[in-house]
Amino acid sequence: MSQQDIQAPFPGLFYRRQAPDKPVLVEEGQQVEADTVIGLIEVMKQFFEIKAEAAGTITAFKVEDETVVEAGEPIATLEVV
Repeated sequence: MSQQDIQAPFPGLFYRRQAPDKPVLVEEGQQVEADTVIGLIEVMKQFFEIKAEAAGTITAFKVEDETVVEAGEPIATLEVV
């Protein structure tokens, strides 16, 4: 098994949920498939999905919900199976 970081493709505001009253999209320790949406980045009132690039387990989120992120900043760690 190997680990890889899921990185922000561009700067913006990172969200772990689709709306303030919704549950988080993915929990730490949750298994995901390739293309599972793990969060959203808001840029100028537009939302872009951040997806896992491979199947595996999200072992950690490196940024909090509603945090400003920079391009290339690690958002989460994925343990690839």
